[in-house]
Amino acid sequence: MRIVRLAVLTTLVVAVCGAAYVYRDEVAKRLGVDLAQRLGLGASAKAAEQASGSSPASMAQPPGRRGRANPAGAVPVVVTAIEKKPMPVVVEAVGTVQAIASIQIKPRLDSQIMKVNVEEGALVKEGDLLFELDNRTLKAQLGMIEAQIRKDQAQIAQAKRDTERADGLLTKGAGTVVSRDSTVTNLKSLEAQLEADEASRQSTLTQLSYTEIRAPVSGRIGSITSKAGTIVRIADNTVTSSLATINQVNPIYVTFAIPQVILPDLRAAMARGPVRVDAMVDDTKRQSGAMAFIENTVDPNTGTVTAKARIDNANEGLWPGQFVKVEVVLGVEPDAVSVPAAAVQLSPQGAYVFVVKDGVATVKSVVIKRTQGGESVIGSGLDGTESVVTDGHLRLVNGASVSVRPPQAEAPRPAAAPSATPAAPAASPAPPRG
Repeated sequence: MRIVRLAVLTTLVVAVCGAAYVYRDEVAKRLGVDLAQRLGLGASAKAAEQASGSSPASMAQPPGRRGRANPAGAVPVVVTAIEKKPMPVVVEAVGTVQAIASIQIKPRLDSQIMKVNVEEGALVKEGDLLFELDNRTLKAQLGMIEAQIRKDQAQIAQAKRDTERADGLLTKGAGTVVSRDSTVTNLKSLEAQLEADEASRQSTLTQLSYTEIRAPVSGRIGSITSKAGTIVRIADNTVTSSLATINQVNPIYVTFAIPQVILPDLRAAMARGPVRVDAMVDDTKRQSGAMAFIENTVDPNTGTVTAKARIDNANEGLWPGQFVKVEVVLGVEPDAVSVPAAAVQLSPQGAYVFVVKDGVATVKSVVIKRTQGGESVIGSGLDGTESVVTDGHLRLVNGASVSVRPPQAEAPRPAAAPSATPAAPAASPAPPRG
């Protein structure tokens, strides 16, 4: 019997605890109301509850900004007065630096490299002698052809004298027409032979010029794969068939892709005049140029169009294959309303700012057109005469009282302390002798 009573009692306790857990919210609410009535706070608590749910200020707040209006007094904030000013219309992209000309140096005849006159990675000018090939055979052929030309010239001179003599004899009736015609034919044959030999000489001179390989453009030369003594052949199509590669780096191209929706604005800007393009390796290195080329088709896979900018690169701050940030300046908006980017807050309903007037902060929804250089250009919502909060948003609510404080100056970074040399560890005491 005792065990039965204990089991029944345990079941009742479990049931009561379960009911209390299920209805815990209602019990807590009733206990709170009873306690408030006992302390004489029932009416005020109910009024506060109604006021918090129906306050126009709280309903005007973006989600996450509703609450009691400054229970601790005025909120200290940093305020900036905005105004209308000219703002550039900038399109940002990521570009790749590309050499205007990248030329592979290859031999134009089968020969042997006798001398290399340039170092790897050197800056060369157009016409500089880079490689010298073996030209002894061609010089010998040129000497033979020039000797043949001199022989042709001597034979032509003799043929001209024979022709004049045959004409004189024919005039006096001492010669025949056949003899005169033979001398004329011989003269013309020799003149044709001279022309052929001169053409052969020109061909040999051209071949001889191929033994001196010169820089076709000014630029930076790359690795030199073939050194002096290497046999080079025209028919060699291997990877190492190129003696070197010259990249023209001044000026240089920067290639980038822009969305197709910006293409009409870019073309209109180019029609008005040169469009400035800035290429930046980092925040401290900026080089400017102008738009040079727009591809004649839009990539249907990405919805972008390829464009190129031509940028002066005398300091070689841009290097072929490098990734850079690109800013295309399409124009200037003369009366743009801009605010510091730190003033703009975001909510599910959109962007908004806190406008301060007569010591009170008010929420205003805004439309952001673009953000550049730490400033946001406002499309609508502000007229350019307001003052907005740039710091101190954490405690702000709509209609809150604020106190304006000056912005805090950045504290200088402390100099790194010199690293101390670690002390040598103390010697362990000698174990006691047994």
